[in-house]
Amino acid sequence: MQALYAQLEYELQRFDAKPKSIETLFIGGGTPSTISPKLYEPIFTLLRPYMEKEIEITSEANPNSATAEWLSGMFHLGVNRISFGVQSFNDKKLKLLNRAHSGEQAKEAILNAEKAGFKNISLDLIYATLGDTKELLSNDLKTAFSLPINHISAYALTIEEGTAFASKPQMSKETLNLTSWLFKEIKKQNFKQYEISNFGTYQSRHNLGYWLYKDYIGVGSGAVGKLNNERFYPNTILEEYIKNPFDIKVETLSKDDKKMEQIFLGFRSCIGVKSELLNISELKRAQMLVDENKLQFLDGLFFNSNYLLADEIALFLSSY
Repeated sequence: MQALYAQLEYELQRFDAKPKSIETLFIGGGTPSTISPKLYEPIFTLLRPYMEKEIEITSEANPNSATAEWLSGMFHLGVNRISFGVQSFNDKKLKLLNRAHSGEQAKEAILNAEKAGFKNISLDLIYATLGDTKELLSNDLKTAFSLPINHISAYALTIEEGTAFASKPQMSKETLNLTSWLFKEIKKQNFKQYEISNFGTYQSRHNLGYWLYKDYIGVGSGAVGKLNNERFYPNTILEEYIKNPFDIKVETLSKDDKKMEQIFLGFRSCIGVKSELLNISELKRAQMLVDENKLQFLDGLFFNSNYLLADEIALFLSSY
């Protein structure tokens, strides 16, 4: 936490942060709920002058470590949105995913968050895992919507190198049919899909900030920050980060990098893509997709209503 504080002081200067200029704050990565609210106090004291009045402050939490006391402590610090890594309410599936909580613990944590005063509560669900059926996912959704939530993030299980599941590629079983069905079921509850994996009656301003390509400070081991055309990567090895929190790799983004990222982000979310971002050839292709009802064009922006086609559309526009 001391290393985090030191890096944060440094970044506030690097970003030339002005009073009341921070719109959102997100405490995530790892498990914030294992850290006592008392240890967050110096960070909040440092940040308070920079926070705008209506700031959205989110913390991620694991159901087994987010106790009623922890939730209450974070709420009193100023956290006003909580995001639980539920993944499923099915105990067998949770065991398969190596999760340390049960379905009951997840329900209890969400109800405790409401009791602590949280109005904005989100949960993550994982689908496309070995053994997933419509019945299992239906039960997960039924339980989720019986709880006081206003946001769901639904992620397909992806197998990453170097993770516990790297030796078990058969764990991931995504089919377009199941994904389309799941998204429709979530939307039936009036949870609007505003990005490929995110749905809610409330839209996270922090998420929207990334997709709008705003600048953001990234503090902590393995965090990422962005300022103009530079991206910053603090040390991903925790012990090394603690020794020197200022060991930060810098990546310079080219104009093409920025453009491609804005196109990908715009088509996989409600943000859309500005027509002025596209060259003549790309505009022709975009217009072709409008004519085929694959894209909509409104007020100088191209919108994609089927986020599952986002990558294909972005690649189609940029292929020559």
